[in-house]
Order: sequence, then structure tokens, then C-alpha cells
Amino acid sequence: MGNRGMEDLIPLVNKLQDAFSSIGHSCNLDLPQIAVVGGQSAGKSSVLENFVGRDFLPRGSGIVTRRPLVLQLISATAEWGEFLHCKGKKFTDFDEIRQEIEAETDRVTGANKGISPVPINLRVYSPHVLNLTLIDLPGITKVPVGDQPVDIEQQIREMIMQFITRESCLILAVTPANTDLANSDALKLAKDVDPQGLRTIGVITKLDLMDEGTDARDVLENKLLPLRRGYIGVVNRSQKDIDGKKDIKAALEAERKFFLSHPSYRHMAEKMGTPRLQRVLNEQLTNHIRDTLPGFRSKLQSQLLALDKEAEEYRGYRPDDPSRKTKQLLQMVQQFSVDFEKRIEGSGDQVDTVELSGGAKINRIFHERFPFELVKMECDEKEMRREISYVFVHSLYQNTICVSVIHH
Repeated sequence: MGNRGMEDLIPLVNKLQDAFSSIGHSCNLDLPQIAVVGGQSAGKSSVLENFVGRDFLPRGSGIVTRRPLVLQLISATAEWGEFLHCKGKKFTDFDEIRQEIEAETDRVTGANKGISPVPINLRVYSPHVLNLTLIDLPGITKVPVGDQPVDIEQQIREMIMQFITRESCLILAVTPANTDLANSDALKLAKDVDPQGLRTIGVITKLDLMDEGTDARDVLENKLLPLRRGYIGVVNRSQKDIDGKKDIKAALEAERKFFLSHPSYRHMAEKMGTPRLQRVLNEQLTNHIRDTLPGFRSKLQSQLLALDKEAEEYRGYRPDDPSRKTKQLLQMVQQFSVDFEKRIEGSGDQVDTVELSGGAKINRIFHERFPFELVKMECDEKEMRREISYVFVHSLYQNTICVSVIHH
């Protein structure tokens, strides 16, 4: 594949991403992508805004990103944004993009800081970006805020896991340097699903906020917590800079000066910073798409064959065909049997985590309640046998009727 073909890989996957989002991911295909993972205050939003050179992401206290944001950066001569749910509308004011993200988030999750796995798809066209697609996931939190459910931390972790457990997903683990890196939530989650560190790219933020006399040199040199794809350090704007509307271009220049002048980082300054991170991600994602493309194509073709086979069954379909009605009834009975078995085993998608249900509840009744109720019964043994026989015969009669209905 030539250079031109390589450049077209990310836009091609973007089109597939939009198509799957439109149909609700029903194709069950894992697209090559990069998921951004980190704590609430890790600096994820600043990293993404630095790529674009604009302030466009919601900010505030608590969980700000409450739905996955599929951010597609596309190199272009002009600058604007488009949402998949607002087809045909161009957003040239980036403050309006932020407001639309907030409004679309509230439309699905409500205003109580709840979360939802339904993604928001945003394309940003700009001369300042390289072709790149990132999925910004909710920040890992510990304490519920306001009306949030008490298990909000578990909900967020489960949502993140839905993305990063896929082998086709690269993990951008964002960790602030002024915390204990060995206990980083992002690196811990990444290690759970990628123990060899083959899919994880480390990003260390807030290097300028470390205590005096300390540095992250060993981490950035990939010595302390080694990852196959290594680490890149960045310096974001501070909250004071953001509140003061400090220009991102000026912030990127300050970032470069920081790495060139810092005694611990000047020898690796060319491998650090936001522009370097964006180039690396563009290369890594392009190569990752190229490497996973054969398997993806094979899976797509097998699903197309299966759909063609299913569609073939409906050629010449007649609603009044009695054989089709029989087949449909049998399928319903089989599906009911499968669902019933799952409920008994406790493996269905509606398992009650608060109290016993299904087979566990039946087991408890037979072992705890049933013997006690037998002792309480005052009827003699013959009467009990007669009652049991009646129930057995009645059940057998009902089953015979069901079988007869199915056959007819």
C-alpha cells in the first residue's frame, strides 16, 4: 500500500465508525481505534484541545465527559466542526460546539451527572490537525456527586472496559505527573487488559507541577513502568491559563521552552510535547489499522455471507405460509427455553444483584423453606401423595396440549 493509501486509512475507518453509530453498532465489528483513559483531573480534555488548537470541550467540576466522544480530526484548509446527529450543519464557532456537546449529553443522560455508553460523534476539520480519531471516555471517579448513583465508579469502569478490552483498541493512558504513577488508575486499567503493554501509549501530563527536586525522567525513558509503545510527556495550560483565555498557540510554545530548558528533559525534548504526541498517534493508528485490516476484512466478509444467507430465506416469502408460522412458533419456544435456562442459571442480562433470583432463589426455598413447610403440614402421608399425583398429572396434561398445538 502506497503513502496515499496509508493516508486514506483513517478517513475510511471514520466512515465505518459513522455508519455503525447510525445503525446502533448492530454489526458487532470492532474497529481499530484509540481510547483515551484517565482520571477526572488527569488533563485529558486539555490534551485533545491542544491537538485542535481550540477550546471546545465542556469543563467544570465532577464528571464532565458523561458520554463517549468519538473525536475525528481531519486535516483541511478551513476550520469547522460537524456532529453526526446534526447532519448538514457546520459549526464554525467552537463555543457552540461545546454547548452542543453539553446539550446532546443532557438529552440522553439527563442533568443529574449520569452517564451513558451511547457515543457522540464529532468531526473537526482544521489545517492544524493530522488525521486522527480518538474516543474520549468519562474520567475515572471515586465519589458520587449530586444525584449520581452510588455505583458511578463501577459504571464508568465497566464502560471503559467495553472499549479497551477489544484487541483492536489502542489505549491512551493519561496520567498526571504530580501523583503516584505506580497507582495510576489509567495505567492500572490498561494493565488489566493489556498486561504486556503492547496496546498502551502512556501520556504524562502536569510535568511542570511536580514537587521541586523531583521529575518523571525514569518513566518517560520507559524504565520504571515500561510500555511497548512508550511514554510522551506534555505540559497543558493551568486552570488559571484557561480561565484567563490563554491562547493555545502560546501554550504550545511555552511547552516547548519547558522541555528544552528543563535539565531532566532537555536531552529528550524532541520526543516530548503535544505536536510530537499527535504525530505519534497518527502513525500508530495508521499502522494499527493496517495491521488489523486483514482480520477485520475477514470478519466483515463472514458476516456479509451470513446476512446474505439469512436474506435468501425471505425470497418468495408468503405471510400466510403455514410452514413458516410453525417454524416461527418453534423458534419462539426455543428462545423462551434459552431465556428460561439463563434465568435459572443466573447468567442472563437481567440478573438481580440486590436479592436472590432464578435458580439461586429456588435452591434456597427447597433447602430452607420447603422442609419447614412440610413439618408444619398436618395432613397424613396418603393425602400428600394424592396431592402430588394430582399436580403431576395436571402438568402432564398441560404439556400434552402444548405439544399438540405446536404440531398443528
